[in-house]
Amino acid sequence: MELGIGMFGDLAFDQTTGKYKDAGVKIREILEQVKLMDEVGIDVFAMGEHHRPDYAVSSPEMVLAAAASITKNIKLASGVTVLSSSEPVKVYEDFSTLDLISDGRAEIFVGRGSFIESFPLYGYSLNDYDQLFDEKLELLLKINSEENVTWSGELRAPMHNQTVYPRAKNGGKLPIWRAVGGTPQSVLSAAKLGMPLIVAIIGGMPIQFKNLVEFYKQEYQKAGHDVSQMQIAIHSHTFVSDDQKVIDGYFHTYKSQMDRIGASRGWAPYTKAQYDGGRSKEGALFIGSSDEVYDKIAYMKEVFGITRFVGHMDVGDPEHNVMMKSIELFGKEVLPKVKLL
Repeated sequence: MELGIGMFGDLAFDQTTGKYKDAGVKIREILEQVKLMDEVGIDVFAMGEHHRPDYAVSSPEMVLAAAASITKNIKLASGVTVLSSSEPVKVYEDFSTLDLISDGRAEIFVGRGSFIESFPLYGYSLNDYDQLFDEKLELLLKINSEENVTWSGELRAPMHNQTVYPRAKNGGKLPIWRAVGGTPQSVLSAAKLGMPLIVAIIGGMPIQFKNLVEFYKQEYQKAGHDVSQMQIAIHSHTFVSDDQKVIDGYFHTYKSQMDRIGASRGWAPYTKAQYDGGRSKEGALFIGSSDEVYDKIAYMKEVFGITRFVGHMDVGDPEHNVMMKSIELFGKEVLPKVKLL
């Protein structure tokens, strides 16, 4: 089983100055953190894409390329590439280049994205939300699997016997995961295509997703894919500290980001009861001591049969030294036990 860390590049907001943390400082901190991940044996790092003032990273490929130059073993993935508002040819070109820089460590997580800022930014209509993703996924998979591409759709110009360069290692094929938030149609599509599945579980109780994962397994097998090649991952909010005061204090950091996002989505203010409930065995927050976080990951393995767990670890932009300690514990205390599952 693989253990990973994901980030969105959250930027803390200073109530005194009314400004967000400097994005350049944050990105440099992320790179230092990824270097540590590599040193402590974390299997994969996933960098998200956002186009908002409270996130530092709009171009995961750039950050991942910088990370490739200072790491040796860790896999480098987007988490996620908002494919609906991206150009599939450019996505492949960027990640195949990353793959060559990193000597075969690039991966792509593709999803529709829970944030929609990229659509008007890049000139796409939300009326085409579903069709854009379906067409672009079809084209990206074709580029990934075929040397010469001939393709046509309704929302993009056709391609006629064209090759996209450079080609990635492994015969030009990049690992492309389908990231979903719980929509059965997305899970069904991933299963039929034989794509690895990563499920974002950031609220409620993970057990509520069991039927969805079982549905994926059934449809994957029904489509004739090799079950031994099936990969299933979970991506959940995570933070590790063996100091209970740090865990209790992290509530305020976590709440600040959840309330910023919630303000634009009509959510009620985040409460300590939600935080404590999420940290319980049945909850979706992997926040606690090394032993507590390990126990919950082991429980996810038991419930879902996952092959990878990705802990989303920078919600609210914890201080750099606190993040470094969380990563160190995740790698040195949690990972060795996960590898025995």
